[in-house]
Amino acid sequence: MSRMHRDIEELRAQSPRPETPEPDSRQGRRNPPEAGVQLLDDDGAISAQLESCLKHVFAKYCTPKPSPTQKKGILLEPPEGAYLSPDGLDSWARDTNGAPFDDATKEEILEFMDVTDDGDLTFKGFMQVYQLQTENDEEETWRDLAAHGFDRTLRLVATRREDSDAEPPLSAVPSS
Repeated sequence: MSRMHRDIEELRAQSPRPETPEPDSRQGRRNPPEAGVQLLDDDGAISAQLESCLKHVFAKYCTPKPSPTQKKGILLEPPEGAYLSPDGLDSWARDTNGAPFDDATKEEILEFMDVTDDGDLTFKGFMQVYQLQTENDEEETWRDLAAHGFDRTLRLVATRREDSDAEPPLSAVPSS
């Protein structure tokens, strides 16, 4: 056993609850408390704030497109029954990660996530992707959100060119 591993084990054994991580050390709950938002709620599910952001991202790539009458300055909402076609999935992956998914990744997503009868990713499936990702690598989810213009308070701050004509920053956090 390495010295570092042994030191960590000793610290864990000295903890009053060695089997229970501290609340802010769990994936999806690591954002600083002063930010006022977390990606996952206390039960480990996607938070309402993250869901609003994911709806906005999904709506940019889904079929059918959101209503053009939706007011500017409001986060987008996907229409009922919307899905990501293969082109939409590729566009989302490219804008998020810089390249479309490889065939193996696409097959895995379509096999294990919620899809339409035609094999297109639903919003529920999109949420499943982010649930798994956030549970395993919260920082990757924060990078994805940043790629779509959201900051660490889940406000849309228009860092991307297509978002630059947006009005004041939008927030997925309800105002009080």
